[in-house]
Order: sequence, then C-alpha cells, then structure tokens
Amino acid sequence: MKILKIRVKEFRNKKGLTQEELAQRVGVRRETIVFLEQGKYNPSLKLALNIAKELGVSINKLFLL
Repeated sequence: MKILKIRVKEFRNKKGLTQEELAQRVGVRRETIVFLEQGKYNPSLKLALNIAKELGVSINKLFLL
C-alpha cells in the first residue's frame, strides 16, 4: 500500500500563511487544515485544487505517493 505524503504545511509556511488564513482563503475550517497536515483527512479534489492554487503549486507537489 502506498502512503500519501502531504506537503501542505511546508508550502503554507513558505507563503507565510497561518492555518487559519489558508482555511479562510479556501473556505474551510482551520481544523480541516490541521487534520489535512497531520494526514488524518483526505481532501476532496476541489479542496485539493483550491489549496494548490492558493499556495501557487501543482497538486502533484502537494500530495506525493
């Protein structure tokens, strides 16, 4: 079984955004970003695309197999 590596925190920090700021920009609660960064939440494709767009990176860079 392949494990998904989530790099949202890395790119969020590079942009200087807090979890709250990113959450507001993509329309979710801060807890969603927390769980996503901890690998405890699988985002919908729409949310993954919105986060990638907000962070200025491709979805492939955010979520690695």
